[in-house]
Amino acid sequence: MKKPSFLERLTGSVSSSEYDRILDDEHEFGSEESGGTAKPYADESETWHDDEGHDSGATPEGELPVDMYQTNDAIIIRALVAGVSPTDLDIAITRDMVTIRGIREEFQEASDDNYFHRELFWGGFSRTLLLPEEVVIDEADAQEKHGMLEIRLPKLDKNRSTQLKVKSQVHVK
Repeated sequence: MKKPSFLERLTGSVSSSEYDRILDDEHEFGSEESGGTAKPYADESETWHDDEGHDSGATPEGELPVDMYQTNDAIIIRALVAGVSPTDLDIAITRDMVTIRGIREEFQEASDDNYFHRELFWGGFSRTLLLPEEVVIDEADAQEKHGMLEIRLPKLDKNRSTQLKVKSQVHVK
């Protein structure tokens, strides 16, 4: 017997004896009988793979939390990057996307057994943001002050226009 769908459970179209059979103590969820396959939790030693399925050989990156807002003429992105040297930040910009990458190196002054709390994030981090409007890449600016990274991305002025002069090329034979 297949596991009842959400709609079948919601509408009650499955008899209670079938529920009892599914929920009894001897039945294992994910067994072949129910059509699913049981998958254990990932092991910490398990290798991570990138989007194409290639072995990255490293632990996954953390996601950098950001604030993104707009002014009349620019899109502003702010992120806390305390403990990261500005030279260790990599910021890639296209007209409609920004990727921020970096590594926060851990300076461990005590052994693991002597920690009461370990909440800080150490290691690589990144964040890719789709921009709500196109920006002028060549005029973008990034500054870091007291651990706060601020990226200023001027908006593309779609109302700007210019007049082109038509050049004549006279062919003489």
